[in-house]
Amino acid sequence: MNQSALKTEMSGIKPFAGEPDIKRLVGALRGEKTDRVPHFEILIEDQHVEKLLCRKAGNTLGVGGDPAKGSAAGDGVRPMYPADYIELCRQIGQDAIALECLWTPIKQRKPEGSVVLLNDRSLKSRADLERVVWPDDADVERVLAYVREYVTAAKGTGVGVILCGGAIWQTLYEFVIGLEDCMVLMIEEPEFLDELMSRSADHYVAVVRGALAAGIDIFYPADDFAFNKGMFVEPRRFERMWRPHYERFLTPARSAGVPIWFHSDGRIDDAVEMLLAMGVDCISPMDTSGIDYRDYKKRYGHRVTLHGNIDITWPLVKGTPEDVRRDVKEHMDALKPGGRYIAGSSHSIVNYIPHENFLSMINAVHEYGQY
Repeated sequence: MNQSALKTEMSGIKPFAGEPDIKRLVGALRGEKTDRVPHFEILIEDQHVEKLLCRKAGNTLGVGGDPAKGSAAGDGVRPMYPADYIELCRQIGQDAIALECLWTPIKQRKPEGSVVLLNDRSLKSRADLERVVWPDDADVERVLAYVREYVTAAKGTGVGVILCGGAIWQTLYEFVIGLEDCMVLMIEEPEFLDELMSRSADHYVAVVRGALAAGIDIFYPADDFAFNKGMFVEPRRFERMWRPHYERFLTPARSAGVPIWFHSDGRIDDAVEMLLAMGVDCISPMDTSGIDYRDYKKRYGHRVTLHGNIDITWPLVKGTPEDVRRDVKEHMDALKPGGRYIAGSSHSIVNYIPHENFLSMINAVHEYGQY
C-alpha cells in the first residue's frame, strides 16, 4: 500500500476503485459512460478538511474565511492552497478542485473617501450610483491569478479545475439592494435593475474569457433564484430580465466546449427548460426542500446531468452513518441507471454534519457507484 492509499485508509475513507480523473466528471456532464458515479462538493468546511488531512488547511473555498457565506467574509480571503486541495481530492476520490468568484465585487466610496464593498443593501435608486465603484480590470486579474495557480498545480495530477461564479441576481438582493427592494424595482424601475445586471455581467464576461484561456475544465455558474415553493419572480418576467445578461458569459464557455454546471437552491421546475435552452449541462444541487429526485430523473435525466440531493438535514446531520449509507444507495438505485448523475449533498459539507456521516456518504458513493 502506497503512502497516499495508507493515509486515505487511516482517514476513514475505504479503498475505492478509480483515482480522481477529470475525464470522468466531464464525461458525466456530457452524458458519456463512466467507470463510476463521480461525486463533488462545492464546499467542504474546515473541520472536515482538517480531519482528513490531519492539519489545518482552511475550507475548500478559502483559507481563513468562507466566501460562500457572504461578500464580506470573502473579501481578501485567498482560496485553499491547490496542493492541499488536490491531496484532499485524492483522499476522497473527487475529480476536481473548485475556485470561487461568486459575488460581483461592487464597491462604494464612503463620505471620507475610503472604498469598501457595497454589501449593506443601501443602494436604492439611481442617485446612489454616484458612490458606486464598479469592478475593474484589477478585480478580474485578482480572480485570474488564482485560476492560473490552480490550473498549473493541477497539471499532470488527473484532477481538473472548476470556476464557480456569476451571482448577478443574488449579489443584488443579498448584499447591494435587498430582496424586497429588488422586487419593487423590478416593477417600478426595471431599466435600473437591468443596468445593474448588465454591469455585473460585464465583469463575468471578462472573468470567464480569461479563465477559459487559462485552461479551466468546467464552468459552474451559480445564482439562487428560487425557494422551496418555486421561483422568487414570475418565470416569464424573470427570464426577460435575467437571461440576456446571463447568456453573455455562458456563451464563451459554450463556444469553447466547456461544460456548464448551473447551481440554484430551491424548486427550479419553472426554470429547467430555460436553463436547458441556455446550454446548461448539469443542474445542482437538486434542493431537497423542493425537488423530488426520482421525478427529476424521469423528466430530465436523459437531457441533463443531475447533481446532489443527499439531504444535509436528514440523513447527513440528524441520521446515523447507516442512514446515510442507505440513503446514498436509494439515490444510486434511482439516479445511476443511464448515467448523468453526480453524487453530492443538497448544499455543502458544513461543520455541523458529523464527520462519520460525511465519511459514510463518500464510502457509500464508492460502494454503490460502480458501473
